[in-house]
Amino acid sequence: MTFLPNHDKQIQRLEARAQSRLPWWGKKTKSAMFAFFGIAVAVVSLLVLSHLSSEISLHDVKRSLHAIPNDVLLTALFFTIVSFAAVALYDVVAVETIAPGRVPYHISAMAGGAGYAISNALGFSLLTGGALRYRVYAAEGIDIADIGRIIGTSWLAIWFAFTILIAVALVIDPTRIPWVVSFGPMVDQVIGASILVAVAVLLYWLSRRERTLQIGRFSVRLPSSQGALLQVLAGLVDVAAAAATLYVLLPAGAVNSIPAFALVYVVAVALGIVSHAPGGIGAFEATIIAGLGLGQNPGAIAALVAYRAIYTLIPFLVAIAGFVVSEILRKRHILAGPTISAVRMFEPLIPPLSAGIAFLGGIVLLISAVIPDLHHRLEMLADVLPMPFLEMSHLGASFVGVGLLIVARGLARRLWRAWFVALVLFSLGAIFALAKGLAWEEALMLTLMAGTLLLFRDSFYRKPLGERFTLTWGWLASIGTTAFAVLWLGFFAYRHVEYANELWWEFAWDAQASRFLRASVLVLTFLAAITINTVINGVGRGKLRAQPIPERVPDLVAASPRASDALALLGDKRFLMDPKGEGFVMYARSGGSLVSMGEPVGSDGAVSDLAWAFRGLADRTGTRTVFYGVGPERLPLFLDMGLTALKLGEVARVDLSDFSLEGSRRQPLRYAARRLEKEGISFEIISKDQTQDILDELRGVSDAWLEMKSGSEKRFSLGSFENAYLSNFDIAVMRKEGTIVAFANLWRGADNQEIAVDLMRHLPDASSVIMDGLFANLLMAAKAEGYRWFNLGAAPLSGLSDSHLASRWNRIGSFIYRRGAEFYRFDGLRAFKDKFDPKWTPYYLICPPGLATPRSLIDATNLVSGSPFEVFKR
Repeated sequence: MTFLPNHDKQIQRLEARAQSRLPWWGKKTKSAMFAFFGIAVAVVSLLVLSHLSSEISLHDVKRSLHAIPNDVLLTALFFTIVSFAAVALYDVVAVETIAPGRVPYHISAMAGGAGYAISNALGFSLLTGGALRYRVYAAEGIDIADIGRIIGTSWLAIWFAFTILIAVALVIDPTRIPWVVSFGPMVDQVIGASILVAVAVLLYWLSRRERTLQIGRFSVRLPSSQGALLQVLAGLVDVAAAAATLYVLLPAGAVNSIPAFALVYVVAVALGIVSHAPGGIGAFEATIIAGLGLGQNPGAIAALVAYRAIYTLIPFLVAIAGFVVSEILRKRHILAGPTISAVRMFEPLIPPLSAGIAFLGGIVLLISAVIPDLHHRLEMLADVLPMPFLEMSHLGASFVGVGLLIVARGLARRLWRAWFVALVLFSLGAIFALAKGLAWEEALMLTLMAGTLLLFRDSFYRKPLGERFTLTWGWLASIGTTAFAVLWLGFFAYRHVEYANELWWEFAWDAQASRFLRASVLVLTFLAAITINTVINGVGRGKLRAQPIPERVPDLVAASPRASDALALLGDKRFLMDPKGEGFVMYARSGGSLVSMGEPVGSDGAVSDLAWAFRGLADRTGTRTVFYGVGPERLPLFLDMGLTALKLGEVARVDLSDFSLEGSRRQPLRYAARRLEKEGISFEIISKDQTQDILDELRGVSDAWLEMKSGSEKRFSLGSFENAYLSNFDIAVMRKEGTIVAFANLWRGADNQEIAVDLMRHLPDASSVIMDGLFANLLMAAKAEGYRWFNLGAAPLSGLSDSHLASRWNRIGSFIYRRGAEFYRFDGLRAFKDKFDPKWTPYYLICPPGLATPRSLIDATNLVSGSPFEVFKR
């Protein structure tokens, strides 16, 4: 709601040229490319693994697995405990470096250990340890910048450990370095020694004084030499213990060089991260087998299976047990002391944990569907169950398995419907597991998983508004790599079967390979359908349609002292109504945000409750809470919600009590008014009862104005030329020889508190001072009617501080204001409004802090006009 100056056509050409220079790939395309690259890595790894193990059968692997001694299994479990203790130490040191004394040791230790257990099981492309730590530390009052520094410092430790282990391996035993990383013995030793010297220099550099790492505008306080040394040692213990877990499980004689084994292990972990697969499954195994030359050793495959169970599955199950215990304690209301801290730490991790449970359940069902069932159980089923039920149950288990992989994303977002669907799928999966092969172990596991989800019921309350179903590319990549790994396992299990066309249609109790092939087709078809849906619909959210204007809204608008609340009559918004009918919030959804136009409208008592209700609506629907264009009066209310405020600029309001056209400062306005009189242009206000009679003539003026501007109607924060909308307002017009040459619709606040204009349009050949004259007449008419304020609208980015101590947002906005004349005359707009000697009041965008802030700003921009600069012109 402001006067918009003419856009120079050269600017339009510059913007068009800038658009044409944008690369053809967008952000979503890049995400898709990374996802398909990860899938490609996984597929290639599985093909390599299949080739290297071509002489091994599933029976050989099972026999080798049962042959692993119990004391070896216990030793591997011990090393796993040591590794996760070191992981927990990462976060303890990082927190004490970045935010000393603000997080208890046991909270940061549990955040590191539990977070890594979950992310290690799910894969880095699904839910990273960083995201889990963000939830925990945010609940402890750590701001987003420090959380990022903690996560960065923690991850730096493990990559330092990787680097040091590689360097040690290159120095100690360069002759046995596998071809995957070797450059020749002499070169390898030089590289390794250089790395070790660089680490030593870094530790000495840190010991001199406190250091800060500056990358652009991002800075992080580095740990002291003692802290850095402690983290490096923790990283070495972590990676060495993790590698030792696998080392002790491998058969005797499988490893000829411990340094070479450590190096291959590090490379395998890195490729597993790239592959997007949960835990790097497939890529990790292929690298270990290829790097150590263990392709035809069934004991090596068995060791990798045992490693997955001990290092990946058991820590994940321990995390589940911790969550279940804390949830039981919370529901029994016996919290005290450390228990409160444990629950406070665990609750934010319930969604990703539940996603992990669903993902694990899907993997269990898919693996069960592709490996042979026990013959004696099938014989028992044959006596009580018709064969069609067996076949349908086998296909049903495959379908439910893929369904659980997909629904896991909804659980991570706290969606109620995902929780409900997961319960149904777990129940069906348990039934299908029994019906397809009396797999009571799987049925029991799935039932326990369903019970765990039931226990977490309170954490799933979000119900998105009008959202279409799509998957992110990262999630799709994780599902794809998991499915391909499971299908590879099926072909590995049935590699002794001679495949023929008849095999697809063979139905018999012992035709297990045939059932596997049919299940594979179902799984691949399901994945193809999901991928096509994601490609066609895009990764994002569907539109949320506006709703009819509720009956109480026009009366509440008429009773509001704020003139801009008339935007509620535009017809492009939804409404959150006060239960007593005393107020409302007008809003729309854009991207991942619910954006309120201004603050709630209504009585003082209703405004606070409505603001909190809107905050709750956004939380329940899994969206960000955004209030666009609010004044400073209720900033404490929004800050209490945990939101932050971005200053968008200042609003100009003219005090009409002492306004006149007299004096030297008003000379341009007097000149404009007198010139219009001489040109035969008169001013008139037409009441809304007569607006309908002139709408056709107004539309002609509006269309000519839009064509002159080469623009289109705006939305959300500005009115548009709609007959139903304009019929609600008085219209100020300028006539020449009886023909309307300019007009503006008037917003009137209650009790003559404020008046403003919305649409302001004129014919191209109207007088050059038509707008100055229109405003001069409007202000004098409003004063005569007894109005207190005339709202001239906003001057974007004005009033922002450029001090080096100001916030980053203020400095960027101030720079654009001063240097952005090539795109928009920010200073010219303020100069125009300064002619009226207004009182300048700041206005703000209210949104969540941290990483959600730029996303909220983009969503509000797209909702208002779709242009990054247009958001400020409202």
